[in-house]
Amino acid sequence: MKPIISFVALAICLNINCEGQVNTSNATIKKPQQTNKKMTTSTNPYFNKTSKEKINISEQEWEKTLSPELFEIARKKATERAYTGKYDNFFDRGFYYCAACGNKLFESDSKFASGCGWPSFFETYSETSVQYITDKSHGMIRTEVVCGRCNAHLGHVFDDGPKPTGKRFCMNSISLVFEKK
Repeated sequence: MKPIISFVALAICLNINCEGQVNTSNATIKKPQQTNKKMTTSTNPYFNKTSKEKINISEQEWEKTLSPELFEIARKKATERAYTGKYDNFFDRGFYYCAACGNKLFESDSKFASGCGWPSFFETYSETSVQYITDKSHGMIRTEVVCGRCNAHLGHVFDDGPKPTGKRFCMNSISLVFEKK
């Protein structure tokens, strides 16, 4: 029992979130906002919900295009605070797209209430919607999920989800744009 208490105390001291990421003041977005005048889906020249063409632009161009909050998460691999994202407890029917480029990522039929504080899905829209990268940051080995079109950081995937896949795609709300069916 004592080692468990020590681990919990250490996790609290390090401020480790349920994605397994260590929150630091520079890497955590306190409140996601997608209202920044710098970027909207209509003014972002790379946002296109029908294109499958890969996007390969500089980080400087992304920084000019995206809001500071989205840039911090999508390009610098930060994470928003648990339970603050607008899609955590959101269950309308529709599709979720990459907020940086418009790539279709998830359908609402695959969303479930995981209780982890971030929107969770058990499968992607298609096999090419996302890509997977081994993430060895913060002394852990996890699987990072990035957009299959623009490589924006979306979150991580874990093997503790529901059937039929057993996967839990734990995503940052700010990296997503929702459109009703």
